[in-house]
Amino acid sequence: MSEELNQVEVKNFEIGDKVTGQVTKVEEKQVLVAVQGSKLDGIIPISELSSLHIEKASDAAAEGDELELEVLKVEEEALILSKRKVDAEKAWDHLEQQFQNGEVFETEVKDVVKGGLVVDLGVRGFVPASLVEAHFVEDFSDYKGRSLSFKIVELDKEKNRLILSHRAVVEQEKGKQKQNILGALKAGQVIDGTVQRITDFGAFVDIGGIDGLVHISQLSYEHVDKPTDVVHEGQQVQVKVLSVDRDNERISLSIKETLPGPWSNISEKAPKGSILDGKVKRLVSYGAFVEVFPGVEGLVHISQIAHKHIGTPHEVLKEGQEVKVKVLDANEQDQRLSLSIKELLEKEEEGNFDYELPEESKGFQLGEVIGDKLKNLRK
Repeated sequence: MSEELNQVEVKNFEIGDKVTGQVTKVEEKQVLVAVQGSKLDGIIPISELSSLHIEKASDAAAEGDELELEVLKVEEEALILSKRKVDAEKAWDHLEQQFQNGEVFETEVKDVVKGGLVVDLGVRGFVPASLVEAHFVEDFSDYKGRSLSFKIVELDKEKNRLILSHRAVVEQEKGKQKQNILGALKAGQVIDGTVQRITDFGAFVDIGGIDGLVHISQLSYEHVDKPTDVVHEGQQVQVKVLSVDRDNERISLSIKETLPGPWSNISEKAPKGSILDGKVKRLVSYGAFVEVFPGVEGLVHISQIAHKHIGTPHEVLKEGQEVKVKVLDANEQDQRLSLSIKELLEKEEEGNFDYELPEESKGFQLGEVIGDKLKNLRK
């Protein structure tokens, strides 16, 4: 009687039919289910449990689970069923919508394979290594089990091909962040940043998701031959915003302008009457500009160059020459420094005039002079 009943039941199912089944037993390589509305056994082979490769059936099902299934094969004693096909059919429709809308969604990384990551979205999704992060990653082993946000970048149902990207999400977020920062930045702001890249012409500084350029001329008040002489990658710095070009997404920054200016406390560094070492930087018709500190030049007026009269500074000085100067006046507010070379030369000359002979020499000379005069008178 039971055989006849089974034969009747078998005739009620065809390949492709959708059925509901409850898991009654989980074996290593298959799952047994009770098919709703039928007394036939249902068998789901391990290969039909998931779109991903699994080692044992318990990775995808547990006793008591109610599953939606598709009939793959009708046998006399049982129905061979697939959970994978039903999941995939539902998934493709939903994935198609997400792809068309450019949606961002989160899912768990199920496996790390050669060349990238694998996720389960009802169908197997692959994330190539180049699309995982915006930066290079050498080892993906710790990505397994992590939840990441993704966008679908390629979808082909016929070829069962689904390519995802986490990098696209990261770059999209960076783009939004970049626009927000560009919108908020104003010239004159002083903010913290990190040196990201160094080039021959300056340093790029990350100011919170967007890079700005500190030109080599804005690194220091001193002359800089190579940016690496002043900054290094990863260094935390303060920068001042010089300008923001929102259309071209360019930001000009300065480290120099956050530092004390070379003229700060110049009256203390170069008090009136002090003697400093300097270098002649420029010669002009009315005098010479001498650099006494990095970024600080003072004027030696032509009248303060030499004790004797000179027509042009070029008669006595040349550019690049090392000189000693005396500070006549220092004005921090106007950034003016008046210097003299002559006053130091005068002291040397005066020193020659101040030289005194020993007393006995003086006496001898005086006696000789008087003696000569007396002889002349006698004659």
